[in-house]
Amino acid sequence: MMLHAKAIIAVSLPGLLLLAAALPAGSANGAKSLVLTVWPGVAPGEKGDLGPEKLVEAKPGQREVKRITNVSKPTLTVFRPAKEKDTGAAVLICPGGGYNILAWDLEGEEVAHWLNSIGVTGIVLKYRVPRRPGQAKDQPPLGPLQDAQRSLSLLRGKASELGFDPGRLGILGFSAGGHLAVATATNFDRRAYEPLDAVDQHSCRPDFAVLIYPAYLVAKDKDVLKSDIRVRKECPPMFFAHAANDGVKADNSIFTFLALKRAGVPAELHVYVSGGHGFGLRPSQDACSTWPQRCAEWFMAQGILKKK
Repeated sequence: MMLHAKAIIAVSLPGLLLLAAALPAGSANGAKSLVLTVWPGVAPGEKGDLGPEKLVEAKPGQREVKRITNVSKPTLTVFRPAKEKDTGAAVLICPGGGYNILAWDLEGEEVAHWLNSIGVTGIVLKYRVPRRPGQAKDQPPLGPLQDAQRSLSLLRGKASELGFDPGRLGILGFSAGGHLAVATATNFDRRAYEPLDAVDQHSCRPDFAVLIYPAYLVAKDKDVLKSDIRVRKECPPMFFAHAANDGVKADNSIFTFLALKRAGVPAELHVYVSGGHGFGLRPSQDACSTWPQRCAEWFMAQGILKKK
């Protein structure tokens, strides 16, 4: 049966997913990764009083993850696929971390390597964290949305130089980065900053979005989306993966999916029995570790992975 949107509630699936997460930093073609600066000068609203960027040490019992904080100068790290695999698609990756840190390897570099393995350019966004003093804790900070919107415009303007199709540029986010990806995909008509230059003449609408255990989408104690999530028919197609036992409730994915379905936007939803929060794409016995395979199939079905 063909529908504009379909929900898939996944139960136990066997097997492990082999990933390219163990690859050294750099693109799949062996070249050193290119790093681009998002803003031509100081990012909007920055006062220069944050302190130097740094790594946060893991607390006892926490998994080994490279956690970056005190980001005031957003960057884009570009990972290119091998030339013979390159499909011409590209994805802007937004790591999670509660808008306080960035899970740089788990939800950034490792994701870029997986995308490279299926012929997609992966571009990791180092957006501004943590929340600045005085910012409301019950509202999303504005800086990350500005960084994501500017990044999509910047990348579109450089698509030919970077070797990808500007009409197949998507966004992918985890947890808080998932919120950022959804906010970007639903607010492309409202730039969160005053346009600066010719870069901002390029669209900041992603052509598709992948949301892995996204957070902060549903209003507290209500079964409705927050006001900053503006789902309507002009929004791009979206793919969701969430675990039912996640402390960040799967309602975030489910209610956004349902809103997309009502708006007639193609979407696909996978809710897995187990996996908790923050599983990234590292192999495990949980069925949630198969989401990259399902996502690659969705890319194929959407025509995202067509050859150049």
